[in-house]
Amino acid sequence: MAITARAADLRYAIRDIVVAAKRYHKEKGENPLYLNIGDPNKYDWTTPDFMISALCKAAQKGINGYSPSEGLEELRQAAAEKEKAVNGIDIDPNRMIVTTGVSEAIQFLSGALVNVDSEFLVPGPAYPPYISYINFFGGKPITYRTIEEEDWAPDVEDLRRKINDKTVGILVINPNNPTGAVYDEKVLKEITNIAGEYGLPLITDEIYDQLTYDKDQTPMVRVAKDVPVVGFNGISKVYVAPGWRIGYIYFHDQDGELEPLQDAMIRQARIRICTNAPAQIAAAAALRSDGSHLEEMMKKLRARRDLIYKRLNEIDSISTRLPQAAFYIMPRIDLKERWNDDTEFVLDVLSNTGVVFVPGAGFCRTYGASHFRSVFLPPPEMIEEAMNRLERFMEKKKV
Repeated sequence: MAITARAADLRYAIRDIVVAAKRYHKEKGENPLYLNIGDPNKYDWTTPDFMISALCKAAQKGINGYSPSEGLEELRQAAAEKEKAVNGIDIDPNRMIVTTGVSEAIQFLSGALVNVDSEFLVPGPAYPPYISYINFFGGKPITYRTIEEEDWAPDVEDLRRKINDKTVGILVINPNNPTGAVYDEKVLKEITNIAGEYGLPLITDEIYDQLTYDKDQTPMVRVAKDVPVVGFNGISKVYVAPGWRIGYIYFHDQDGELEPLQDAMIRQARIRICTNAPAQIAAAAALRSDGSHLEEMMKKLRARRDLIYKRLNEIDSISTRLPQAAFYIMPRIDLKERWNDDTEFVLDVLSNTGVVFVPGAGFCRTYGASHFRSVFLPPPEMIEEAMNRLERFMEKKKV
């Protein structure tokens, strides 16, 4: 059977590492400590009760059939209200598409914009599905540098240098996965100016918009002026419901420049029919809520962030910047002559300690190399245990 290269070559580092973790479990008979995946529900976090109640009531009321391919009007209206209330931006509910998580939004975008040999500018490092889907549709993801020493801020001049006549769009992930960076408004303005100069759409992934610590996130639409913006968001992270798979896309422009793109993406949405209808009703309830669950959530996350940051920087050959948002941290590992690359390092850690990290190269082979990503979602005692194991491992590998 001849399998297409586009499918056979697909990679997703965050879940690919689970294959090795399952092998560890089988061989050792021990459960690994998973610090690889950004799913709060895998640890000690729960979806707010009012959302679960709204989901159950929706199903009980008979909202169990197909919904419109673009999403229920109630959810699109709620998403627009949330964007106004939380981010201070005006979004037209009719310029929205509800998606099966942001991952499907990435697929629709790539399917609509990426041709063979197209180039798409992506931050390095970046959330892996952007790289994977651009490759899948025959394009080339071009990673622009983010500067680790400046808390992973985008290198705007590097971004500019990488634009050519094959470039079809610029992606910004703010707050960022995997680094936890929050970009300054000045940097965002510089990026929008470049996009406007070259006539390129801006794609902004802002799913961690309310999970910030020491400085607020600036929505791209607020600084974009007349530059077209396609925004991605959803309920997976802020509202602790990743398994519900509810995201949304919005299109923001002044003269309808994005209408052909919206049409091309809704055509793909029709093919997959619709997203989960009861979950859409519950997602609308979440987006219209007062966000009261966030105070305690951010208090717990801040304590866990500070703990893992301190512990990692105390370990030989490991250093890291302090994340400003989300629940990820991206430490650098001094490989020396002990490991050929970060993938070998992560696999060695797993096989000797049972701690599961994600290789940095899975987020960008250039700017993620010699790094690994960890979540700090687990309870403090699990973080301490993972760090203790990592510290003992690194002591044994000390040169």
